[in-house]
Amino acid sequence: MSHQHFIIHKPYGYLSQFVYELKRKKRLLGELYPFPKGTMAIGRLDEDSEGLLLLTTDGMMSEIVRSKKVEKEYYVQVDGVIHQEAVEQLQKGVEIGFNGKKYITKPCKAYLIDEVPAFGVRGKKIRDERHGPTSWVSITINEGKFRQVRKMTACVGFPTLRLIRVRVGNVHLNDLQAGEVIEVADFQIENK
Repeated sequence: MSHQHFIIHKPYGYLSQFVYELKRKKRLLGELYPFPKGTMAIGRLDEDSEGLLLLTTDGMMSEIVRSKKVEKEYYVQVDGVIHQEAVEQLQKGVEIGFNGKKYITKPCKAYLIDEVPAFGVRGKKIRDERHGPTSWVSITINEGKFRQVRKMTACVGFPTLRLIRVRVGNVHLNDLQAGEVIEVADFQIENK
């Protein structure tokens, strides 16, 4: 059986799923493209997050991509002007809450982004300059606890305002526009 694989730029305000059983109306991935039956998102981006999302009809591919051997890189707009000391804390690992317990994140890659990334305007306005400055940081992790990156930046005193996944392994978001979908032969994911 041949499988199909897709790279999408998940827009703000969409759930990383195809079915939503609760009463409130939510925007789902199936609204973006006529995906084949059995398509699943590999990992998740929460409703407030944007960026690179891989989809497949192959459960084994999903397992490979979600493994701790595959890096996931995020560009994060934070409240305030983040400084090198906070970035170094992120790199070493910080204590966050997960499943009602304290958890120390694994060491990660993190660095300041000097130029504002050209992602265009988010679907919902973040805020304006009257509320103070913002800045950007890149965070690359190999794990994926619930809302981990948001919890990490809050822990070092810089809450996340906008979160965009830009890379999974060696697959990059590049200039894919919000809502755009590309079908690919495979992901060619390289493990660390």
